[in-house]
Amino acid sequence: MVVKIRLARFGKTNAPFYNIVVANARTARNSKPIEVLGTYDPIPKPPPWGQGKPFKDIKLDILRAKYWLGVGAQPSDPAWRLLCMVGLIEPKYSVLQAQQQKLTLINPETSQPPKIAATKEA
Repeated sequence: MVVKIRLARFGKTNAPFYNIVVANARTARNSKPIEVLGTYDPIPKPPPWGQGKPFKDIKLDILRAKYWLGVGAQPSDPAWRLLCMVGLIEPKYSVLQAQQQKLTLINPETSQPPKIAATKEA
């Protein structure tokens, strides 16, 4: 039984709201989950103290999320991003990795040591 951590969409049109759930990989997006780990509201809200940047609300049961990751649940890409923001797992790609991959794709010979041609002196 393959288990995934993914987002189940709720809310209304143009006002999404997601539950972070653990579900079988073969079930539909909004089918009954094994467990609900938390919620995610992607619509930015103004800070309660008045000044600052708007924030997106993420509520997550960290202990249960660690448990499911420990027993082998595979997070989907959006769930992976949310779990990275909370600090439970490492990001799949970082800016530094992307820059290094870009350099190796553009200049593949710079990643290898330079070859020195041996010359015979007569």
